[in-house]
Amino acid sequence: MTVSTDPGATAQAAGPGDGRPPRRTFGVAALAGVLVLGLVIGLAAGFLAPRLRTPGDNSAEAGFLRDMSTHHAQAVEMAMIAHANSTDPAVVTLAGDIALTQHGQINYMQAWLRDWHLSPTGSEPVMAWMPDAAGSVVNGLMPGMATPAQLASLRKASGRDLDVQFLTLMRRHHLGGIHMAQEILQLSQDDDVTWLAQTMVASQQGEIALIDNMLRQRGAG
Repeated sequence: MTVSTDPGATAQAAGPGDGRPPRRTFGVAALAGVLVLGLVIGLAAGFLAPRLRTPGDNSAEAGFLRDMSTHHAQAVEMAMIAHANSTDPAVVTLAGDIALTQHGQINYMQAWLRDWHLSPTGSEPVMAWMPDAAGSVVNGLMPGMATPAQLASLRKASGRDLDVQFLTLMRRHHLGGIHMAQEILQLSQDDDVTWLAQTMVASQQGEIALIDNMLRQRGAG
């Protein structure tokens, strides 16, 4: 059998009389146009899809951002008390770092809620976004949060007593925050939320290790 490389021979062999429709061919320009159109459509879908899938008002993501903003706000408050009143350079530095980091994370969380066209506060009870959260909230306080009496004591304290109170309260606060962040990692598929939660877990675990060492150095570990 002889195979011809002549396009005319191919056209004759597969002409209208053989019962098959004529083959359609695309020129280079037409093919490029199709590829560009597909690329544009793909990019548009990539930009629009996240907006179409933003978490809703009763979503775990919205509940987490709202609750963690409140949780962080107390950490910032305690850190500012220690930063203003401690005379221990290590405590002052740690308190400043915590205040700046958690205040920055509050800004992220509130900005995302605005982007999702959601209120910074919701109608759901505290921690309602977390399955099996019964017992996690005590007297209206989320895991690890200090009581009003503990905050009042911290404000009155000074010297070593202030440092130990701050470190002890912040350690407990971080443990509660880590618990919440680990829960949202199991529940959420939102890239921004999971990135922030992973950042919280890593940074607060590192700070707990530092706090444990600082408490031992001050004879309270």
